[in-house]
Amino acid sequence: MSLPFSRRALIGFGLALGLSIALPVQAQTQLRIGYQKSSTLISLLKTQGTLEKALAAQDIHISWHEFASGQPLLEALNVGNVDLSADVADTVPVFAQAAGAQLAYFAQEAPSPGAQAIIVRDDSPLHSLSELKGKKIAVTKAAGSHYLLIAALAKAGLKFSDIQPAYLTPADGRAAFENRKVDAWVTWEPFLSSAQRQLPTRTLADGRELASYQRYYLTSTRFAKEHPQVLQAVYTELVKAGDWLRANPRQAAEILGPQWGNLDPSIVEQANARRSYQVRAVQASSLVEQQKIADAFFAAGLLPKAVDASAVAIWKPEAGDVR
Repeated sequence: MSLPFSRRALIGFGLALGLSIALPVQAQTQLRIGYQKSSTLISLLKTQGTLEKALAAQDIHISWHEFASGQPLLEALNVGNVDLSADVADTVPVFAQAAGAQLAYFAQEAPSPGAQAIIVRDDSPLHSLSELKGKKIAVTKAAGSHYLLIAALAKAGLKFSDIQPAYLTPADGRAAFENRKVDAWVTWEPFLSSAQRQLPTRTLADGRELASYQRYYLTSTRFAKEHPQVLQAVYTELVKAGDWLRANPRQAAEILGPQWGNLDPSIVEQANARRSYQVRAVQASSLVEQQKIADAFFAAGLLPKAVDASAVAIWKPEAGDVR
C-alpha cells in the first residue's frame, strides 16, 4: 500500500530517532559535518581548509559527509551520524520537528526571497499564478520551493489540491521542465539561474512577498549543550566566509563552479547574487516564518500533526559576534 506523502516524508525521521540509542558514541575530538552541494559557505570552508585551521587549537579533526538533500541530512543528524548540519531550507526543520527530532538552531542566513522562483517556458500560455489550476508542476518535496508553491497558490486563491504536483529532485525537475513534461517548475539557486541562462524561461513569481527563504544551520540539542566552543568557532568562520564571498563574488564563483556540476562562473555569480550569505544568530522572533510554514503544510495535509516551530533549542554565539 502506498503511504501518503506526510507519512513517507517522516518515516525516515521516525526510524532514525528510534535507532539513535543503539549507535556508538563518537570520540569528542572528531567533528562530523553534513552538507549538500548547494551548501555554499560550508563548501568554501571545506575547500579552503579554513575550519580545520580554526579548530586546530581545540585538537578537533573534521570529517565531511555529503548528502543529496536536506531531509536525509537531518536524518543523519538525528541518528548521530553527523554532529552539525550545513544550511538547509527553512522547511526541512519543520518536518524534522514533526517527527520529534531534538534540534538546535545555531545560525541562519538572512532572507533571500529572490533565490527561488516558479518558472515556465517562454512560450508557455501561462501568465499568472491563477492559471496554474489543474497544471502539472515540478517541485521538490519538503524543500523551500515547496512552501513557495503553497504560498503562491494561496495568493492566487488556489489550494495545493488544485494542482498536480510532480515531486522531483532538482536534476529530474530540470529534465522534466526542459522536455515539457511539466507545465511549470519551482526551484532554487543555483538550479534557477542555470535554467534561466540556458533555457528560454519566464518567471511567474519568486519569493518576494511570499516566502522569505531563510536557510538554517542545525545541530542536536545534546551537541549544542556539550560543545558550545565548537559551535562558536564554526559560527565565526561562517560569518567570515559569507563576508568574503560578498566581497569576492567572482573568485567564489570560480571555486564553486566545479563543485556545482562545472557551472560557468557567470551563472554561479548570478546565483550567489540572489543569496544574502549574511550569517547571523537565530532569534526567537525569526521563527515566526517557521510557524507559518508549519501551519501551511499542515493545512495542506502534508504534515500529520501541527508543529510548534518555537519548540526548539537556540544556541547563542558570544555577545561580540551577534549580528
